Amino acid sequence: MMKRILIAVFFIITHTAYSQQSHRLNNGWEFLQQDLGGIWEAVRPVPAGGPESVPLWQNVSLPHCFNSRDAVDPDVNYYQGPGWYRTKLTLDNPYANGRTVLHFEGAGQKTDVYIYTTKVASHLGGYDEWTADITDAVEALKKTAVYQKQFKGKIPLSIRCDNSRDLETIPSQMSDFNVYGGLYRYVNLVYQPAVSINQVWITPSLQKGLKSGSIDVKATFTGLEKVGNANGEITIIDANGKTVAKGKYTVQSPAFQGKYSLGKFPIKNPRLWHPNAPNLYTVKLTATANNQTFTQTEKIGFRSFEFEEHGPFFFNGKRLLLRGTHRHEDHAGVAAAMTEEMMRREMQMMKDMGINFIRLGHYQQSRIILNLCDSLGILAWEEEPWCRGGLGGEKYQAIARQMMTNMIEQHYNHPSIVLWGLGNENDWEGDFEEFDKQKIRAFMKEQHELTHRLDPTRLTSIRRCDFCKDIPDVYSPSIWAGWYRDKFTDYKRISEEEFNKVSRFFHAEWGGDSHAMRHAENADYPFISTHTDKKDTLIKNGAKNSDWSESYICNLFDWHLKEQENMPWLTGSAFWVFKDFSTPLRPDNPVPYVNQKGVVERDLTPKESFYVFQSYWSDKPMAHIYGHTWPVRWGKPGEEKLVKVYSNCNEAELFVNGKSLGTKKRNSQNFPAAGLHWLVAFNAGSNTIKVIAKKGKNFVNDEITQQYQTQQWSKPAKLILEQLDKKDGIVTAQVKLLDADNIPCLDAANWIEFGLTGDGKLLDNLGTSNGSRKVQAYNGRAIIKVDLLRGNSILTVKSLGLSTEFLKLSDGK
Repeated sequence: MMKRILIAVFFIITHTAYSQQSHRLNNGWEFLQQDLGGIWEAVRPVPAGGPESVPLWQNVSLPHCFNSRDAVDPDVNYYQGPGWYRTKLTLDNPYANGRTVLHFEGAGQKTDVYIYTTKVASHLGGYDEWTADITDAVEALKKTAVYQKQFKGKIPLSIRCDNSRDLETIPSQMSDFNVYGGLYRYVNLVYQPAVSINQVWITPSLQKGLKSGSIDVKATFTGLEKVGNANGEITIIDANGKTVAKGKYTVQSPAFQGKYSLGKFPIKNPRLWHPNAPNLYTVKLTATANNQTFTQTEKIGFRSFEFEEHGPFFFNGKRLLLRGTHRHEDHAGVAAAMTEEMMRREMQMMKDMGINFIRLGHYQQSRIILNLCDSLGILAWEEEPWCRGGLGGEKYQAIARQMMTNMIEQHYNHPSIVLWGLGNENDWEGDFEEFDKQKIRAFMKEQHELTHRLDPTRLTSIRRCDFCKDIPDVYSPSIWAGWYRDKFTDYKRISEEEFNKVSRFFHAEWGGDSHAMRHAENADYPFISTHTDKKDTLIKNGAKNSDWSESYICNLFDWHLKEQENMPWLTGSAFWVFKDFSTPLRPDNPVPYVNQKGVVERDLTPKESFYVFQSYWSDKPMAHIYGHTWPVRWGKPGEEKLVKVYSNCNEAELFVNGKSLGTKKRNSQNFPAAGLHWLVAFNAGSNTIKVIAKKGKNFVNDEITQQYQTQQWSKPAKLILEQLDKKDGIVTAQVKLLDADNIPCLDAANWIEFGLTGDGKLLDNLGTSNGSRKVQAYNGRAIIKVDLLRGNSILTVKSLGLSTEFLKLSDGK
């Protein structure tokens, strides 16, 4: 008989614990990217009539990352070291004898907090939340003469962040992502009454075939030891606004310290949380002491899940194929300092693409992301940042234990989380002289047991550490068919072989790199009857031999997705990765220092592969002709080319230059593009391609125009630089590579380097295909943008062995 692990849960979404008593400290900050001689240099007065203070600080807003631009600067290593922030606070705590607290949602990587010259807190760890109580230091400062004389009644706050290299902390600097520095998540100023709720845990219970349930509420409190006792109420409200449970509680101190049980509440006929219907309840808690009331509001959801041994995944009693991706906290122009608006847009794009699962790699991520997983209906695997390098000593291990503990306690209540990750690629050695597999096994087992003590309701997981694969509840081996090993047509066979080696299998990380706007004609040759030469297809070890075209990677994704529909034993998979992200380990990539395995670029611009996934996973009718960023195709006159349409519709009709090429039915097993592909003989010159797709009574369409070039070219001989567009003072420029006869070289992948002199600013160091001053050409061209700043500039472009070209730019005012 097959064994199953059944987890029945009712969880809350942890919003800010201080929702009515806090606000974000986003503005009014100064920043210095270097160290100071001491805290005095941050707060000392400028001499009257004297020069500006040295060193010079710059004005910034939060969130802010040291490495917003240099993480993808092609010419330098990204900054790793100390940086300082300072501001002045106007405080007005409404609570008598209350506490004033700074709540950090995450800061990298080692942080010290000062009120004037007094250090009030230190924290190690770049991804968990923590607080600094500044009450006593503020009160002490107010009693000094300097408070009114120098600071005019405001409170000087200084914060030192440091992301220096340190082998005895995690994650390893060998990790394939940047270990960022700065106040890159929100900092909140919190006013607490004398007694406040510190943390809440919800113990789940579902009975009678998921038809009834209950919740057991526990909490810890701050300040209770000084007051003695507190009274409170708990109210549970369903999604329709109806109160379904209510109760009161009393807690006392100092007779008891720690986690208090606040009550158990039965819930009749709970509406279950599901990726297709993320039904959320509201839980309101109050705590009253000394006539002061603290209020905390949470969102909740009921659900159950089970991993069947040697079988699939079940959710709320039914099989669910997990359709997932991965995420790093990284974005063009800001690095880790993503705003809430950016995060919402990113997560909504994932949901619109059709995912129901995400692995958050490779560290505890922002509370905002977990809240979005809960509200959008996205199941999650979240993991501690034990990533690569081996295993350090006791200091190292103590940090790992604490980070795991913090992650679980802080995110315990999210209904979206089903797996706690024990690490990533822990078979990757290099940070320490000793690499002892038995010691790694022992520590991983310790972390596994710690995780289950902290949270018996979820399972543990890890990706790629074969000598530890028997320790976690769920294991993901390394497969990467068609990229790092074998052919993508081998995917199903390899997966089944790996599936049979472990009790519970999940496939995390698959896919490959693609250079946005680079396309290839030969990627489709094996699927065209007129081509018998298949040496260019289904490339072995694509990471070394592939052209990094979007054409190849779309076929790889397409094959995996059609195979997954016929793998009834599969729990699910998560492709790597949704969005391109920066990494210090890949300076030679077509966009330097960028891992380009995303289906969207680092600024969320979709690549063609985004629509491949959408065609398999999304429900809303869509149709997308492959090649929106492929302006010129090429081949012989009259040669048939494959036109692919990615769509979730039942049927589609293709038109080329106004002529119908017929209607085709969608069949996911008819590769490529689920049968929605046509052989087309293009006209030389311009061609208009249109599709009309039908799903039930709904029609959707898409249209593109492509040139078809029949002239053959020789090697690149010259550069042509031209202005494509100007809008709101931003110029878009393009360079093209031509041969000696002025024929565009449509397969050219030369390195291109842009430069600028004058009044304007080059919009580079963004880590995108059109936002890097050094980039490999895509189909014989490359694009860059310039902010003219109301002036004149000269844009330059060069490529090894070719003459440098110049283009004068003016805003025309």
